[in-house]
Amino acid sequence: MYAVLNLFLFMSARGLTAELLLIDMAIVVPIALLSHGIRHFIRAANWLELAPVALLGRLFLLNLVASLLSQAIIWSLMIWVIKPSANGQSFSWGAFLLFAANVNILLWLWEGFYFGWHYLRRSREAEVNAWKLTAAVREAEMRTLKAQINPHFMFNGLNNIRALVMEDPARTRDMITHLSDLLRYSIQLNSAEQVPLHRELEIVEHYLQLEALQLEERLRYTLDVDPAALDVPIPPMTLQLLVENAIKHGLAPRPAGGFIHLTAQLNDSNTLHITVRNTGRYEPRTDHQGVGVRNARERLQLLFGAAAHLHLANDPHAPDVVVAHLQLPARLPAPDFAPARSLTTSPST
Repeated sequence: MYAVLNLFLFMSARGLTAELLLIDMAIVVPIALLSHGIRHFIRAANWLELAPVALLGRLFLLNLVASLLSQAIIWSLMIWVIKPSANGQSFSWGAFLLFAANVNILLWLWEGFYFGWHYLRRSREAEVNAWKLTAAVREAEMRTLKAQINPHFMFNGLNNIRALVMEDPARTRDMITHLSDLLRYSIQLNSAEQVPLHRELEIVEHYLQLEALQLEERLRYTLDVDPAALDVPIPPMTLQLLVENAIKHGLAPRPAGGFIHLTAQLNDSNTLHITVRNTGRYEPRTDHQGVGVRNARERLQLLFGAAAHLHLANDPHAPDVVVAHLQLPARLPAPDFAPARSLTTSPST
């Protein structure tokens, strides 16, 4: 561009001649070679890592030397090689310094573009790396939380089996079958961040059948789910955790047991509302939530941010009723996973 600009100025003043082309090349080539050398020097000296104040001082000295050197080369070519025939081409220190100042300005403009482009590229790379790091941390946190939730569920299931081993071996075999199905299912879904709601409901059915073998008539439950919500993705094992929490802290401690009523509705604003109402009394000071609910909240925060909420409270309109309300945005349908086996299990023989 600098060569074209010089050539245009010369042509405007005197027309295009072979001599003007030589003069233009004598000006442009030394400056181009010097700028190329400056670029390599900047990279070799690692000036791209310098702070702005330190960089400006070094560039000032570098540009001063480079501009003076360029004029020394250009004037030497003019006087000893090209020897222009036009008047006004004789050497003078004033012209030397004036042209050196022009080259100095040109170098500052070029370096401004060069450093600006590098800083912009590095800023974008840093942003991409930050997003990659955030995603890696998020994935690690999700894996950690899942690893905490599944052993927590397994521990409770094995405790239920242990309580019936001596009392009723036949029923124990049924519980082992249900637990095996549940564990196989949870392992299959553990690699997914989200699963369709209908898959979660199948897990809940397994779990309720397992608990019903122990609680018998003390456990009464109903599931009321909007068909439009069945394909909405949610984090795996979330519903099972809420139902397990309702049984462990609400129904199981009561001799008469109680009820669980699970509803899921997809409203007009494309938000999924899941409510689990159960017999019990929520007392935050006793830390009823435990690790499971706390981890569920953290998983929701990682996946949906502030758009998801999990709230536990006593029902203000009904005594001895606890309400767990889960709200999350309905997004694209989650990948559908084939169940490990049928949800309906045959009685043991």
